[in-house]
Amino acid sequence: MRKIVFFSMIVVILLILGAGIGGYSYISSALEPMNADNNTPVTVEIPIGSSVDTITAALEENNIVKDARVYKYYLKFNNESEFQAGTYELTPSMTLSEITESLKTGKVYHEPLFSVTVPEGLRLEEIASIVEEHTDYTEDEFMETATDPEFIASLQEQFPELITEEVTEDSIRYSLEGYLYPATYPFYEENPELEVIITQMVEGTNTAFAPYLESINDFTAGNFTSEGEDPNVMTVHKALTFASLLEEEATASTDREIIAGIFYNRLGDGMPLQTDPSVLYALGEWKDQVLYEDLEIDHPYNTYQNAGLPPGPIAAPGIESIEAALNPESTDYYYFLAASEDGVVYYSETLEEHEEKAEQYIYSVNREEADETEE
Repeated sequence: MRKIVFFSMIVVILLILGAGIGGYSYISSALEPMNADNNTPVTVEIPIGSSVDTITAALEENNIVKDARVYKYYLKFNNESEFQAGTYELTPSMTLSEITESLKTGKVYHEPLFSVTVPEGLRLEEIASIVEEHTDYTEDEFMETATDPEFIASLQEQFPELITEEVTEDSIRYSLEGYLYPATYPFYEENPELEVIITQMVEGTNTAFAPYLESINDFTAGNFTSEGEDPNVMTVHKALTFASLLEEEATASTDREIIAGIFYNRLGDGMPLQTDPSVLYALGEWKDQVLYEDLEIDHPYNTYQNAGLPPGPIAAPGIESIEAALNPESTDYYYFLAASEDGVVYYSETLEEHEEKAEQYIYSVNREEADETEE
């Protein structure tokens, strides 16, 4: 009898241990992502007024969590509540904390498969090169999509206040030049369509301009064009063009605001803007120094030869340049000079003063360096 009792106790203990280990393993597994390798989005609808039981059951039913009961206890243990109703794109690879954060904020939080970073001041062709580095698409394929009239028309329908008929003018090199916002873009598909990538970047610009869309037409500081519609009326396209010039010319944010004021002074007096980056864009040749002969190029983007703004943006401006374009600093300056030695920008009210500073901070320094090189 003693042996029977002993072995029976051993069996009971083993059963209890086995159940405990099995339960622990099951719960541990249920606290992990449903499938860490599956990033395919699943649409989950959370109706208004849904209880925790309803939400966790919906997640289990859609294979987002392994066990609704375990997730419910996870939420209770972490004192999580006040979830938002809505339609969510969740993936089986999301952790419970990411799912919870999504339900609380109405946003999806999970690791992207890859990201594409677009720095400020890049041209469309340079952005195409960056996209080529991160996807299976070539630069040519990117440019073909970005210049496709049907795709541009679809963007006009999607962002009517941002992308207007101005982008289709014959003198514009690329309709979407300057409209792809500089930022870091996360992607959750292995190789999203080019239309999706470009649309996301255009949406970034739309968001940046959102605070100004209603009032931008009331902005009337200066002559923004040499011909056509009312030259004193700003539009989103003109603001983006103006901001792109600031992005290429200025350095610090304070410089942008002062230089914006200088450009408005010139436009208001009918002076050419005379920006070197616009000449380089006209040339289609990117070099460190603009020669006098370059200034003679007959091209609508050459702001030495044409009054007013160029037909469109010459690069993608960042938020600081956009804000400076619409919040210029009022001064009596008409000229500015960036000294290559110290990076300081010198401002002048007259051409004579400007030329004196150029001699002091540019030409004389260059001559001294040349003499030292010869020695």
